[in-house]
Amino acid sequence: VQLQASGGGLVQAGGSLRLSCAASGRFFSAYNMGWFRQAPGKEREFVATISRYGVSTSYADSVKGRFTISRDNAKNTVYLQMSSLKPEDTAVYYCAASPAKVTTLPNEYDYWGQGTQVTVSK
Repeated sequence: VQLQASGGGLVQAGGSLRLSCAASGRFFSAYNMGWFRQAPGKEREFVATISRYGVSTSYADSVKGRFTISRDNAKNTVYLQMSSLKPEDTAVYYCAASPAKVTTLPNEYDYWGQGTQVTVSK
């Protein structure tokens, strides 16, 4: 499966953005999907994950209550709605697909998108 992330940009603190990740190929619903982010000089970190049919979700504590992950299997797309953005949310955001299980560990995701930059100004 190939993943294409989009929707990043520059936003002021307190603002909102919605990221999208479109998947090509078959059987999108066979994959658990995740969002990760990587800030300059830091390791890639887990943001959110959603199960194959959207029944289960999980969030990093740093984004809980502010970010919402969702998916539309008919459109082969997963979303990350980000609200109340903070400067510390600035990072490149990556979507990823895991055929195995719902997980927060990046090394358990087999497929990755190219990343989209999110910059939050003070």
